[in-house]
Amino acid sequence: LLAVLRHYLLQSNAYDLGLFDQWIWLTSKNLPSYSTMTGLHMFADHGAWTLYIISVIYKLIPDINILFLSQSLSLCFTTIPLWLLCKKNNLSSKVGFLVGTFWLLQPVVFNINLFDFHPEVWAMPCIAFYYYFEKNKNFSISILLTVLILGTRDGLVLLIFGFGLEQILKKKFRRALILFLISILWFLFLNNLMYPILNGDKGSVMALARYSNYGDSFKEILFTLFLNPLYVLKQIKLIDSIFYLLILFAPALVFLKNISFITLISSFPLVFSNILSESSSQRTLIHQYSLPIALVIVVSVINGLANNEDIFIYRRKTFLWMIICWAALAKPLFFAGPYLSRLDSIIPAREAFKEIPKNANVITTSYLVPHLSQRSFIKYPKNEDDIKSDLKEFNILLLNPLDPGWDSSNKLQKEYIKTAKENNWDCFKWDNGLELCEK
Repeated sequence: LLAVLRHYLLQSNAYDLGLFDQWIWLTSKNLPSYSTMTGLHMFADHGAWTLYIISVIYKLIPDINILFLSQSLSLCFTTIPLWLLCKKNNLSSKVGFLVGTFWLLQPVVFNINLFDFHPEVWAMPCIAFYYYFEKNKNFSISILLTVLILGTRDGLVLLIFGFGLEQILKKKFRRALILFLISILWFLFLNNLMYPILNGDKGSVMALARYSNYGDSFKEILFTLFLNPLYVLKQIKLIDSIFYLLILFAPALVFLKNISFITLISSFPLVFSNILSESSSQRTLIHQYSLPIALVIVVSVINGLANNEDIFIYRRKTFLWMIICWAALAKPLFFAGPYLSRLDSIIPAREAFKEIPKNANVITTSYLVPHLSQRSFIKYPKNEDDIKSDLKEFNILLLNPLDPGWDSSNKLQKEYIKTAKENNWDCFKWDNGLELCEK
């Protein structure tokens, strides 16, 4: 409900809600699955083949709220395999309840549910179930689950590789080898074959651009990491990284003496990649990059508690600490501040949406893109060099220079509107600065 409310308040964005909604809608209509905002193919964005499953639902109900619902359900449903894992470790129902609460009160869980939509959230129940079945003699179900996990985002190859490291510490070398092969082969398949085929000259794992300090290709980055560690250490933003680790592990500090460090090792490749990244967004609890790590932390607590259940001697302090961390690091107060910044724009935007034909090619601000993204052509203005070509290809402008949104500017949007009027487009303006122009 909060995710839907945020969207209604015009706080959702082109990246990534508008992107995924357009991709899934195009696929559901059997149209080429290329985004008109990035030029990338749906599968060749992050290798998320699970998006094809949701596109089948879009054939019946093409509603963006399905994405919000699927994301929230995935986060909540993760408590079920966590509960089952507690029972498998012979932990009491009280501990199972504590662990479920611990997961739901992870600040990143609340934040990512509001931060548009990301398909890797679907992987959370699969990760928890992986650990549930990993304790079985038959490892085949866990292997199947790793395939589902990788089907939500290519970056989770690091998590599967981490699973392999964990198996080495458990001296299960055959399992480790299987997990290493799955992660490496999937990465090579995407980076060396599928992405070049589907994206042409853009064909490589997109996230590699965030590690350009270490090399221009995956091979160069690996050579730098292993052969020049001193250079790597110099590139790391130390204070930023320490703060990130503190807020990431803060909710688990109350469990520190119980935590299983063997389980925790599986999160290290993801933690390391977030620290190395040039993008500070990978070192926050607002974006999706820390969500799998938070889940591994919860599982490591379960495996640690299996040997020591006396945590309930301190249960009041435990719950109090969870709530303090949630209040400090989750973002519910955004609904009393930043998320209310566009209240005067809601009615004009709704009126404008009604005037735009379903088959129109639309250029609009980033925060209005997700409300109009179920069409073949949509984008937001971000480059002055595109104005002439855009006004040939598109026939609707819906812009607000007073509130240009992410990755745009007042000057650029004014130039779009000015050029449209010079080409005899019909324009109508609302009091809040929103302007609708039609060719």
